[in-house]
Amino acid sequence: MPTKKKPTAASRPERRTELLAVAAQVFAAQGYDATTVRGIADEAGMLAGSLYHHFDSKESMADEILSTFLTGLRSTCGAVLDAGLGPRDTLEALVTASFRHIGRNRAAAAIYRTEGAHLAGRPGFPRLAGVRPVLEEALSRTLERGAADGSFRRDLDTRLACRLLRDAIWGTASWHEPGAGPGQDHGELARGYLTLLLDGLTPRV
Repeated sequence: MPTKKKPTAASRPERRTELLAVAAQVFAAQGYDATTVRGIADEAGMLAGSLYHHFDSKESMADEILSTFLTGLRSTCGAVLDAGLGPRDTLEALVTASFRHIGRNRAAAAIYRTEGAHLAGRPGFPRLAGVRPVLEEALSRTLERGAADGSFRRDLDTRLACRLLRDAIWGTASWHEPGAGPGQDHGELARGYLTLLLDGLTPRV
């Protein structure tokens, strides 16, 4: 009976995931246009030709990184919206879950935030081109529901509030650095943000 071949380092299923993580860091640090396949391969400690065994282009790498990130964000927001919570609890859960998802995928989030819009219009990004602004839609639905049922101010400008929330989530989630404070994580960062957002700056009287 022939002996089964052991998988090589290059053929390990997890190798593809490892290479995408390296590519995400390079794209985030250098920008998409300035990044080359050779640069990604150098960072991964391999020859550029070997990288082509896993991916056919840098476009396919970036497309997979961004579409995987956005699929995860869509799933995260969808689970919150489907939980049947009231508007305020839904908003708190959306903010917290989004902070955590972005925090776990900081490089992909940075690429999407700075380059997602123009990359979606380029050839080579078939999975990214059809992606809607998932987080913005979830926030908008929640704010409109809360304004309608009195959970939030009825005169709330939901469009403005949605944009402020969206930009704050993308921006403040990137503040956290590992080791930034004892026990600090994105859940704590979200709680601090929500306290400021929902309770304001001035003391209650």
